Amino acid sequence: MTSTLDIKIQGREYRVACAPEEIDALQAAAALLDARMNEIAKATRSTGERLAVMTALNLAHELNSARQNATASPTDQAVDAGETLRRIHAIEARLDEVLAPQEKLF
Repeated sequence: MTSTLDIKIQGREYRVACAPEEIDALQAAAALLDARMNEIAKATRSTGERLAVMTALNLAHELNSARQNATASPTDQAVDAGETLRRIHAIEARLDEVLAPQEKLF
């Protein structure tokens, strides 16, 4: 059986369907997403679609890193912070370039 749940992200309410046994997990995910979007909005002054994409990209990067660390041997887990930051900045620059025409629509 599916229930509906109202969640609030960035001040906007969304009604989503989910299984009753997953309500707590969905609420936790919504709270995490809202918090991360607020952090990124403050740091980058992004809004709307760009903010959502940047947040999704950051969360996906963290997920991929966690997956890699879970399967890596202890000696493979060293992270080059400089290289990671360089890659993030390159991705942000590419997103700015791609999304720039979209900003003219709003």
